[in-house]
Amino acid sequence: MQFVRYTTGNSPVWGIRQDEEIVPLAGLREEITYQQLTDTGFLRVVEDAVDATAAQALPVSQVNLLAPVPRPGKIICVGLNYHDHAEEQDEDVPERPLLFGKSETAVTNPGDPIIHPAELDEVDFEVELGVVIGRTAKDIPIDDARDYVAGYTGINDVSERDAQFDDGQFFRGKSYDTFAPMGPTLVPDGRLDPDNLDVACRVNGETMQSSNTEEFIFGVEEVVSYISGITTLRPGDVISTGTPGGVGIFRDPPELLKPGDSVDVEIEGIGTLTNPVVAEKN
Repeated sequence: MQFVRYTTGNSPVWGIRQDEEIVPLAGLREEITYQQLTDTGFLRVVEDAVDATAAQALPVSQVNLLAPVPRPGKIICVGLNYHDHAEEQDEDVPERPLLFGKSETAVTNPGDPIIHPAELDEVDFEVELGVVIGRTAKDIPIDDARDYVAGYTGINDVSERDAQFDDGQFFRGKSYDTFAPMGPTLVPDGRLDPDNLDVACRVNGETMQSSNTEEFIFGVEEVVSYISGITTLRPGDVISTGTPGGVGIFRDPPELLKPGDSVDVEIEGIGTLTNPVVAEKN
């Protein structure tokens, strides 16, 4: 079950993507919230609604897809969370999740441009599995962590390496507007295994990253539980779970994004998130 937010030129609405069609959910009596997505009873209602309104399906080509979480309360990212990414940097495996923040206003939609800042040169790509929180979570045990997850989406954790390395911390380099493309779908927890998903990133059709979330150093349950012990997680918060090896900055020579490029971030069961790279206008 793949939820999508989309518009046909009017107000954003929710639907269910089925292959190359979207079934509208406008007729549901209940409002769709991130907390509702943690309710198996609600998901059964959605399945019945889809069966009843399948004839109203729209081609994906006729809608504009939107980020599943347009303005997260907060975006918390996990650094160095794949074994293969640690290996390419010759870094030791961390003893606990390494966390940093990304501005919520960096979120942008599938298909919308990634703006390449004019004054900076080292804009990089990072395919990441996004975890969308569905229930308020504080100090939750690992075994209960998945109960607090609304679902999963794709994130391109676009990173400006000049700023990241010059500052000695990540916030500026991760938070330029448009540096968090998100989507194209939101899949409820229980409809896929977040710790066994193929992930890939392609630039202009060339595969740059290819891995599986089996490479996680800290799995989804550990990450959600750990973060909830530090800060209260609320519905609509997003955790970006880290990227595998193959990022542009650590290639020899580096292969970084430039205006005119097109970036695909693909996650098994969630779909492909595509964004062009464009130059910042003066």
